[in-house]
Amino acid sequence: MPGQEAARRHQISYEMSAWFYEVPLVFKSKWRFLPVILSNRLHKLLLQPRGVQSMRREGTASTEQACPLKVKKVVGKIRVEEHLSCLFHLKSSTEDAQVEPSSSICLRPGTSDYHVLNMVNIVVIETSCLYDLLYGGFLMKGFFQRIKVMLFLLEVQDIKKGIQGRATIPIASLTENPNDRIRWWPIYHDDQECVGKVQLLIGSTITSDDTAHIKSGPIVETLAYDLLLEAAMRALHFHARNLRIDGPWKWLLTEFADYYGVSDSYTKLRYLSYVMNVATPTKDCLELVYELLEPVIKARSEKSLTRQEKSILLDCETQVENLLETLFENYKSLDENSPTGLADIFGSIPEVAAPALAPAVQLFTLLHDILAQDAQTTLRNYLQTAGSKRCRKHMVETDEFVSSNSEGFLMDSITISTAYLKMKNLCLNISNEIQSDIKIHNQHILPSSIDLSSITAAVYSTELCKRLRGFLAAWPPSSPLSHVIELLIATADFERNLESWNISPVQGGVDSKNLYHNYIMVWVQDMELNLLEHCKAEKVPWSGVLTNHSTSPFAEEMYEKIKEMLIEYEVVMNRWPQYSLILENAVANVERAIIKALEKQYSDILTPLKDSIPKRLGMQVQKLTGRQPTVLYSVPSQLGTFLNTIKRILDVLHCKVEDILKSWASYLPVVGDKKALFGEQMNGITVLLRTKYKNYMQATVVKLVNNMQANRNTRLKRILEETKEADGEAEVRERMQMISSPLIDSITNLHEVFTSQIFIATCRGFWDRMGQIVLKFLEGRKENRVWYNGSYYALGILDDTFASQMQRLQGNALQEKDLEPPRSIIEARSILCRDTTNATDTSTYLYF
Repeated sequence: MPGQEAARRHQISYEMSAWFYEVPLVFKSKWRFLPVILSNRLHKLLLQPRGVQSMRREGTASTEQACPLKVKKVVGKIRVEEHLSCLFHLKSSTEDAQVEPSSSICLRPGTSDYHVLNMVNIVVIETSCLYDLLYGGFLMKGFFQRIKVMLFLLEVQDIKKGIQGRATIPIASLTENPNDRIRWWPIYHDDQECVGKVQLLIGSTITSDDTAHIKSGPIVETLAYDLLLEAAMRALHFHARNLRIDGPWKWLLTEFADYYGVSDSYTKLRYLSYVMNVATPTKDCLELVYELLEPVIKARSEKSLTRQEKSILLDCETQVENLLETLFENYKSLDENSPTGLADIFGSIPEVAAPALAPAVQLFTLLHDILAQDAQTTLRNYLQTAGSKRCRKHMVETDEFVSSNSEGFLMDSITISTAYLKMKNLCLNISNEIQSDIKIHNQHILPSSIDLSSITAAVYSTELCKRLRGFLAAWPPSSPLSHVIELLIATADFERNLESWNISPVQGGVDSKNLYHNYIMVWVQDMELNLLEHCKAEKVPWSGVLTNHSTSPFAEEMYEKIKEMLIEYEVVMNRWPQYSLILENAVANVERAIIKALEKQYSDILTPLKDSIPKRLGMQVQKLTGRQPTVLYSVPSQLGTFLNTIKRILDVLHCKVEDILKSWASYLPVVGDKKALFGEQMNGITVLLRTKYKNYMQATVVKLVNNMQANRNTRLKRILEETKEADGEAEVRERMQMISSPLIDSITNLHEVFTSQIFIATCRGFWDRMGQIVLKFLEGRKENRVWYNGSYYALGILDDTFASQMQRLQGNALQEKDLEPPRSIIEARSILCRDTTNATDTSTYLYF
């Protein structure tokens, strides 16, 4: 049965290798005995030394049977010159060996009988053992031992079959000298006493079929070499981490191949075929593969390989390509200490190339022309696959956040923060992978045409972008919270790192601005709507509540919210200052809403001032003068709060917001010859605030002036008109007393309502308006000098009144310029003295 035959061959091979394992080192110095050891079974039956032709046929054809492809060996023609019969057996010399029944031969002396011993069966056994070597993989103890000590057993029998003596004849000894065919052999009785001798004539020959040569090329020699190679591998415990054949076995294989003409290419290919069966992506293995394959590749280029060698080489190349594919696709997961050559677990990111990478590149360039586009594409594909594998392993922890089952997650703050933290770590890990590739690339192991970091970065960036996009869609960031900003920073840093490493962006790669753009726009919109809702909710002023600056708490609170929200966008603005324009628009809209809400809150106290807005001031003054209301206007405290708030927004709160936006806008990229426009909205708010402040202040002054005009006795123009040329300062001062008293009351009222700066500005505005009455009076009567003296005294009284009251109320807080006469006073004096120098001094210091 085939199974029984395989088991038998395996046992024979095992015995043979065990014998070889015990061969002493002295065997090296006795190479001449190798043909003797192999003589009967290999040397003369199957193998022929290099250059030796097959032995000629001897005249035994009549007693031989043709057996194609099976060698028949005539062990000897044996003649017995005795009167006793001789029985020959073929057996092993081991004590427990049984005589082979088929090998018994009986010859009688004096008859000239001879027998041709057919060794076909023995040859078939040996041949099957050779195939055991080729397919079984190991030599067994006993094969060569049997060849070495196989012998003839000669028994001398009488007529009654009684044994009179025995002689043992080793086959190997018969073939040491083929020319010595007639020899005497001693006959022993009971293996102790020599009772006689027998002369035997023994000859041997090799025959073959006329139509088929046994050699058929070097097949037999190569099969024998395979047998010996496997014996060496078994003896040396050949396995994936012990691939080298050294010492006596290496010497034996070399001598065997040289003696029997086995080509160097075949020996290397056969050895390589066994190596590839257990090959791992390790440095020692790849170096050995290169060492074996390099001369064979050279021989192929010289067209010196046989068909058999080409076939083996083709198989080996396929296996080597598969090994290289495995290695390059796992070049960061190689482990010299692992049985497989690959790390069992996903470990840390390596900082240097694995030891196996250099011989792998050397082997790849041996098999491929690295300058060819196809070879470069193949290697790039391997490295891209490696990047995909590494990326896939890094992404395992975030799979749950982008899977279809993520909808069942409880979206509490801790879960969300954890998810964003894992995504942040993913960005960092992928960035570290690329940085590791840069270090490996800088070791100059890979061909110069292969830019490792660029190849893998394209994969990493693309895969990371897909994961980020899917994650943000599944877990959309509602606002720039800390965990969201951390992920945004990691994403932007990844993109910036690629740029700093001179790695070109790829289509579909990480574009952090594009990834977050829609979310940022939603954040800004939500921020704006949220603040606008706060503004709409404020309809009445906070009763009795003021800040340390005598301003509206609402305005202070709103600007604090704006500032806090802007700070949340600092990271975004530092990376993409273009969004400062978006924020500028949003903040400007909120500021307008704050001003509008303030006006709505204080509408009751602002309504009386609406008719006195400066753009209709002249007309309104005329109307008010004509009406001459009987109720005098008193500046309410809430008007002070309102104007104080507007002034603080203008001078402090708005400026702080604008400064924040300006700091970001300073990094705006240049578009064409100029930067993107920034500041239009902020400038618009500044103009709006100044206009509001000035209008309401002037309207307040108009109200105070109208108070003075409401009573006939306090009308300054009437007092001037009633002044006579002969009246002196005392008379004019007496008449002006009717004006001075209400002026002092109004100034005191302003001080009670407004902060220091607004108080001074309002007083100077009031002062200027009173001076305008004198100026207009003089301008209408330039040709009549009768009223000049009265006007001169009136101007002096006005100056004294405003200056003294401001000093009384403000004290040292006043600056020198605060007491300088306003423009209308100076112009009126210039008319009075006709001083052209003074006339050119047109001061505009009104604090509006």
